[in-house]
Amino acid sequence: MGAEHDRERKGAVNGPPASTRGRSDRPGSTHVVPSIDVEDEETRYLAPIGPTEPSDGRKTQSSEAHAPVVPVTAEELQRQIRELETRLKSMLAGASPQAAGGAAPGAPETERSPREGGAPAAADEPPLSEPGTARDVLSTDFYLRQWGRAGLRSRTEEVDEFGFDPKSEARYRPLFDFLYKHYFRIDLEGVEHIPSEGRCLVVSNHSGGPIPYDGLMLRAAVRREHPAQRELRWLADDFVYYLPFAGTLMNRLGAVRACQENAERLLAGERLIAVFPEGAKGSGKLFKDRYRLQRFGRGGFIRLCLRTRTPLIPCAIVGAEETNPLLYRVEHVTRALGIPYLPITPTFPALGPLGLVPAPTKWKIRLAEPVRFDAYGPEAADDEILVRRLAERVRATIQGLIDDTLATRKSVWFG
Repeated sequence: MGAEHDRERKGAVNGPPASTRGRSDRPGSTHVVPSIDVEDEETRYLAPIGPTEPSDGRKTQSSEAHAPVVPVTAEELQRQIRELETRLKSMLAGASPQAAGGAAPGAPETERSPREGGAPAAADEPPLSEPGTARDVLSTDFYLRQWGRAGLRSRTEEVDEFGFDPKSEARYRPLFDFLYKHYFRIDLEGVEHIPSEGRCLVVSNHSGGPIPYDGLMLRAAVRREHPAQRELRWLADDFVYYLPFAGTLMNRLGAVRACQENAERLLAGERLIAVFPEGAKGSGKLFKDRYRLQRFGRGGFIRLCLRTRTPLIPCAIVGAEETNPLLYRVEHVTRALGIPYLPITPTFPALGPLGLVPAPTKWKIRLAEPVRFDAYGPEAADDEILVRRLAERVRATIQGLIDDTLATRKSVWFG
């Protein structure tokens, strides 16, 4: 009894704790008892433990958390995506989502943003930034945004490290098959010389005028006629990537930017690739110089074969020189644009873009027997004299194939 009396007397003298002084004991209130880690002055910032609002029979947060999830249909998901795109476009243009007619984040779908006068927007009124309105159509970046978005949607996730897009190639494949079979009516000889697997390098003359189709047609020919339907990748000149849309399109269809590093990576993956050592000089030959091979650079393709122990197959393409006969080329003005020349043909630039449509000439593609360099080691790639001699030998072989094919051709249009 004496101890209990002392404790009660001590509590009466000291009074309540500092955190509860001056605080009225309201019904339902809970005193916060400071722990050993919390000072008395800090306890006044702590919230009381327990429910802060009386329950009135409404649904609580816990009950809503256990509500059944309603599945979203594909149409509803597409509609939500379109709304998000519209809202994002408005934000990028400097306007708020409410000004674009979209609801604020977290608001119900049926709720509209109020007008300046406070009146709600009409339920049947379209958003101000709906794609296709007059304001968007007249804007300068409307078409760029729409084309860019459409291009991203049409792309697949299977793009390889060099930019090849199987989905884009499959979309244009009927066109290439039509050009191969019915328009150019290509005859392919010697496809059996291409191995069914393993690395291989096809070296061909470059022809076709301002827009060379030889890489695309060579790829289509191997895919259609080879027993293993091998996939051929060709190295494209740098100037192709400066042309509007052409560089990106060629890259998606299988072209690879021409350089030693890309070629070595392709061959390391046991790929079949094609190179055109003449470069832009080959496709830019005047009509009077047709089917006369230009200089084969410095023999980079020979060094490539020596380093990687890759067999080489000479190839001759006849018929492409007459598709767009080049009468004259303007070179001084175009160098600043990154293109080698401005072509002057019988139809271009007189007919505008239609002048670049190729003529339906008869094509012939001939593949010779493989040339192997097993007798030389990788160190032979540093021998300049040997590289130039081997390059001239390959050039002479291709020129011989061209001359033999021209000797047996009776007509440019019918072969």
